[in-house]
Amino acid sequence: MDSFLLFFELGYEHITDLEGYDHILFVLALCSVYKLKDWRQVLILITAFTIGHTVTLGLATFDVVLVSSAWIEFLIPVTILCTCVFNLIPSTDSSRMKNSILKYVLALLFGLIHGLGFSYYLKNILVMLEEEIVKPLFSFNVGLEFGQLLIVFVALFLSYIFINKLLLPRRYWNAGVSIIVGSLSIYLIFQRFPFLY
Repeated sequence: MDSFLLFFELGYEHITDLEGYDHILFVLALCSVYKLKDWRQVLILITAFTIGHTVTLGLATFDVVLVSSAWIEFLIPVTILCTCVFNLIPSTDSSRMKNSILKYVLALLFGLIHGLGFSYYLKNILVMLEEEIVKPLFSFNVGLEFGQLLIVFVALFLSYIFINKLLLPRRYWNAGVSIIVGSLSIYLIFQRFPFLY
């Protein structure tokens, strides 16, 4: 198999793998407050997250940034919980713009943490396959983005079904998804607490 397709597939499978569902939970938490018609705002939000994780994915893969994997695995569910809590804070018309800007900044910062998590997986594969770094890094990242956009589409489609077809009030959808995802992230936080390693 061509190495581009191999690493594209590895990136796609890494973010969509149900066994490593923490990244899926984060994307669901990011999207839960939006409806399908808000796709432009979601695109900006996901782009901020992508910029963040692309930077640290590259830096960590090239060994410019070295952080304990135990701490990164712990911090990933912390970012999920923070996003869910932020989703549950009611916003007024006057605070909505500030909250949107803050959410983009947080997505960027949280992307930095998730990029470190992606890098540990990628580096292990590069060592096993004895591959050079640049092309696999690029194709792995493209695969991640493709998988991430697929998750976004599914999340927005589900919100459309529940809000527009089943007529569930938007605040109930947001609260329900945020509480479920937040509860799962708390479980992951305790499971990955660094001092237990």
